[in-house]
Amino acid sequence: MANDTLTGNRVTAIPRQPVSHAGLINAVEGTLADFLASQIAALDAVDPSLGGFARTARDLVLAGGKRLRPTFAYWGWRGVAGPAADSEPLLPALGALELMHTFALVHDDLMDDSATRRGRPTAHRIFAGQHGARFGSSAAVLVGDLCLVWADQLLARTPMPPATLLEVRARYDRMRVEAVAGQYLDVLGETDPRSWSVERALLVARHKTASYTVQWPLDFGLALAAADEPEVAEAYRVYGITIGEAFQLRDDLLGVYGDPAVTGKPAGDDLRTGKPTALLMLARQMATPAQLSELDGAGIDRKAQVVAETGAPTRIEEMIRTRVAEGLTAVTSAPIDPEARGVLIELATVATQRPA
Repeated sequence: MANDTLTGNRVTAIPRQPVSHAGLINAVEGTLADFLASQIAALDAVDPSLGGFARTARDLVLAGGKRLRPTFAYWGWRGVAGPAADSEPLLPALGALELMHTFALVHDDLMDDSATRRGRPTAHRIFAGQHGARFGSSAAVLVGDLCLVWADQLLARTPMPPATLLEVRARYDRMRVEAVAGQYLDVLGETDPRSWSVERALLVARHKTASYTVQWPLDFGLALAAADEPEVAEAYRVYGITIGEAFQLRDDLLGVYGDPAVTGKPAGDDLRTGKPTALLMLARQMATPAQLSELDGAGIDRKAQVVAETGAPTRIEEMIRTRVAEGLTAVTSAPIDPEARGVLIELATVATQRPA
């Protein structure tokens, strides 16, 4: 049963190469479900209320999502490991990325006071419904913290040589630092959005989103392969930054014009909070004095119309296309497994032309 993982009373098959996207995600989610079951049982044994707390955290982790971070990490690994390599040892490391992502989402939703995520109430809203707003905020912080601890624990279970895990951990730590740094800049920008700039908004996009969504997961995968491939590392870096920034620019557009039934998040949150995204900074830069006045004082729906009237969304679409083209050029010429190259090309489109 070398290619199976015994998980409780279930046997979860680890798909042989070539692997389907669904097969990969199912394997990662199976690993997460079994790990979280053991963690919940341990907390349940301390106090039933802790078990309920942990179950809420589990539900947030397993609530769906695009699972882009483990996907990019897998194909970063596969690009150098090749089609014959066994993917089963990667699963704890890939699952750890999703736990880290949940930590970031829970804290981000709390800072933005977002009502929904993936079509469901956010963590702080769930807990606020139990014991009020202050409890909701406090419990959401703790859920995020717990997910980050769980990510560390699951990563440590990756069955690889210590030297390999040390390199993997270095990428993981860099990813976390950049995500926190980007989030701080994001929060800072909201304190005085008029003093922000398009350039600084892109800096936030690079650190808050691009680095931990695409760039570092790819490099994380390269480290999992224990490969010393400078040319591949550089191609992954360029692809990761450009596709990651394009991903965030698409997110900026969806934050204003996305369909909540598809995105799972309310439309207009960025306009409501005054978040200085690249889209809104461009709109302010391109606006007439009359339009600028409306951007400062109109209602959410009218602000969205004004942003469109400035031409900023069209400019953002151009920026997305430019970045995708640069990223595809980098990965097309990289000395990696052909199937991995094809999937990374496809993922660039999936990540940047998505409806949610």
